[in-house]
Amino acid sequence: MGQNFQNQTPVLEVRNITKRFRGVVANSNVNLKLYQGEILGLLGENGAGKSTLMNIIYGLYHPTEGEILVNGKAVRMNTPKDAIALGIGMVHQHFQLVPVMTVAENIMLGSETTKNGFLDTRTVAKRIQELSDRYNLSVDPYALIEDLPVGIRQRVEIVKALYRNASILILDEPTAVLTPQEIEGLFQVMELLRQQGKSIVFITHKLKEVLRITDRIAVLRGGKTVGEADPKTATQSSLATMMVGREVILVVNKKPATPQQVVLNLQQVSATSDTGGAGLHKVSFDVRAGEIMGVAGVQGNGQTELVEVVTGLRSVTGGKIQIGGSDMTNASPRRVTEDGHSCHIPEDRHAYGMVESYSVADNMVLNTYYKAPFARGINVQPQAIRENAEALVKKFDVRTPSVEKAGGGLSGGNQQKMVVAREFSRPINLLIAAQPTRGIDVGSIEFIHNQIVAKRDEGVAVLLVSAELDEIMALSDRIAVMYKGEMIDIVPREKATREGLGLLMAGVHPEGEVAGAASPVAQAQA
Repeated sequence: MGQNFQNQTPVLEVRNITKRFRGVVANSNVNLKLYQGEILGLLGENGAGKSTLMNIIYGLYHPTEGEILVNGKAVRMNTPKDAIALGIGMVHQHFQLVPVMTVAENIMLGSETTKNGFLDTRTVAKRIQELSDRYNLSVDPYALIEDLPVGIRQRVEIVKALYRNASILILDEPTAVLTPQEIEGLFQVMELLRQQGKSIVFITHKLKEVLRITDRIAVLRGGKTVGEADPKTATQSSLATMMVGREVILVVNKKPATPQQVVLNLQQVSATSDTGGAGLHKVSFDVRAGEIMGVAGVQGNGQTELVEVVTGLRSVTGGKIQIGGSDMTNASPRRVTEDGHSCHIPEDRHAYGMVESYSVADNMVLNTYYKAPFARGINVQPQAIRENAEALVKKFDVRTPSVEKAGGGLSGGNQQKMVVAREFSRPINLLIAAQPTRGIDVGSIEFIHNQIVAKRDEGVAVLLVSAELDEIMALSDRIAVMYKGEMIDIVPREKATREGLGLLMAGVHPEGEVAGAASPVAQAQA
């Protein structure tokens, strides 16, 4: 990394790119260069204009002003087909794959290979296998997309771009939905692509990742290029300041916890997974008022099922759940919310946290719309709903031109702040936060972390589930680790180390003992 590319002709250059949408300027005179064999990091908050710029390069949008050059020649991308023909491939944050089709069928979609009038899947599969072997991507051409985990689906998207002879790859938030192990695998693939002369634009919010994997870093803010940084000399703090335009406190400042009475208690709770297997196996723990219990683990080890049984979204097959001393085993989500005085920041805000077509105002009352002052009998009260939203938008810094704007039209960070604002807007005793900062920018992360700590300091019991080990260690007072549906250990934060937690996440106790079906975690209460 850190090669001198400046004497080369850029393989891709954007000059003075401006893009306007009905009076909104998404990009303003943006300039960017990408060289052969370079990994360029592109940083910026949500709404900074990163995705708009990449969509212009890929032919999904047309620039209002400015030009794009490929290998020194000005080009015009009317459609993605033009970009593909010029060797540009894009892996979108939300994968563009058809679940019921095979890997090979997805990859040839739009550029089908035929033989005697029939699809020649065998030839395509052979080419996919060659690309998989060459770039260490390990993709089965005949597997159905719907049967593949997220990390493998992303590999399919990369293979699809390479299959179309892409020499320039745009990776839009590629690590947002990956486990730490999958991220490591992706970085190895990126290094291999780079060594073989491919050029990569790596869009991310994760400062640690961009410092590690890139040769050069460009930063957008407010639709403009605000500068570049060398990953050898830049720091997370300096990058965060460039992104946000102010100093960002990356370290969470919090006082020692003062735990009080037990609010959430699980006793020997078991539940099946969506595939019919054991999602949870005899999980026992409690969370007290005034503390944050962090749950760490590689994604897919029971964390989702744990949150769902606590929030009433999944039935338990055994055991008991109590909230505030009341039995909430298999209670409905509304009863958990109302009688348990709990709130829930879901890991998938689009599926469980919001209705994208609803306005910001309506999203702010999704679980209170039937109560006063938002309803009078069966009649909703639009004025009260609007005033509530305007107050919350201001308090929680949700950036929207109007509370009547559709929630789905906000940036990811502002969607998340909208969900947090709604959930924190009523008296609660229990906060269940699942992946609360997934896929959002550093400024929003700082804000949401501070809000979670503030709730703890108000005496709320917090159950925090996150795939980000840094987040777990920064916020938690106690840390539980899940492995294959079991809670294999609970350790006080002051005794937790990255190495020890990493071993537990792999199912191995620091003493070298491999976790089995009878892990004695339930007795590890602090």
